[in-house]
Order: sequence, then structure tokens, then C-alpha cells
Amino acid sequence: MLTDENLEFLSRVGKALAGQFGNNCEVVIHKINRDDINHSIVMIENGQVSSRQLDDGPSQVVLESLKKKPAELKDHINYLTRTHDGRVLKSSTLYLKDDQGQLEAIFAINFDVSNLIVAENVLKSLTQTPTTEVPDPEVIPKDVNELLDDLIQESVKLVGKPVALMTKEDKVKSIQFLNSKGAFLITKSGDKVSNYFNISKYTLYSYIDVKNK
Repeated sequence: MLTDENLEFLSRVGKALAGQFGNNCEVVIHKINRDDINHSIVMIENGQVSSRQLDDGPSQVVLESLKKKPAELKDHINYLTRTHDGRVLKSSTLYLKDDQGQLEAIFAINFDVSNLIVAENVLKSLTQTPTTEVPDPEVIPKDVNELLDDLIQESVKLVGKPVALMTKEDKVKSIQFLNSKGAFLITKSGDKVSNYFNISKYTLYSYIDVKNK
């Protein structure tokens, strides 16, 4: 049971982890109260990573956990997530249950690896040779929405940095890649792409037209 004593201990562990790994490591505890899920965060360290603070609401992971049976909830370790502004996080989620097996809290760690990804791509550019570079297999999407998602990820990979770290020129390069692949022939693709790159529809169209100027 998540007593005040247990919560204090978990908070100490979270503070230690955040201190050990620095400002890019966010640790957050959600207390599950189905009558007031809008204020689930009861402890958070380095909240600037996800732009959240104490008493803020749940993430998508938390909401999805409420739809599952307690027995279906398994700790999810070492997976990638993304913030609303495009930074890439390496995350782990622990589900804490009471004596009856009911979910009562979630302990999560989110480490911002955006700059590490940039560094990784720089190192790859120095170490790769024609004999070591192996192209990724082409993915066959099940529908146009999945296809658009794949194309967006390809455009980000082409630039070599997360959206949050992209300059205007980087975004123009990504948008023009998508245009060359026919991404904007997909219905409502403009809305999804502009939201993903955190730009307006007007800016999106101007970036498409840059090469024609």
C-alpha cells in the first residue's frame, strides 16, 4: 500500500536517481486516484525535461494503464518516448500495486537523449565506410497513416537530429524530403506534419516552396 512512508522512500530514490544522472534525468511518481486523475503527479524531479510539475495530469502511458486489467500491467523498461516539442527520451515505467493487486502508483524515469543522438550521428559520419554501412530494410506499411509516420521518421533521420534541436534549414530539408516522397498526397498529412515539426500550416507550405524560389 502506498503509505506516506512508502511515498517518502520512493521520493528519496527518485531524487537520488535524478541527482546521479543530472538535469536530463526526470523522475516522476503518479498516484492513481480514479476520482481525480487530472492531478496525478505527487512527486517530480527535473520536470523541465517534459515541461511538467507537481499536481499536473497523467501522460498517455498512465491513461493507457487505467484501461488495462492490473494483471496485464508489466514493468516497461528502456523504451523511447518523445516530448511535445520533439525531444527524444529513454524511458522506464514501473507499476506499483497494492496488496490486492490493484494499481496505485506509477514510478517513471525519463532521460533526455536528444543531444546524445546528435553526437551518435556525428560519430557515425566519421566511422562509417561503404563496407560497414548497411541500408535499413524498407518497411511495408499497413495503411497510409503508418506510411506517413514512417516517412516522417525518415525525414528526421535524414537530418540527423530531433525536431527540438532542428534549425529552420533542418526543417526545410525534412519538409522537402517529405514532399519529394509524395507525403502531402495523403489526406490531412499537412496537419500532422505541421504539428510534428511545431510549425504553422502557412510555414509548412512556405517550406515546401523554398526550393522553387
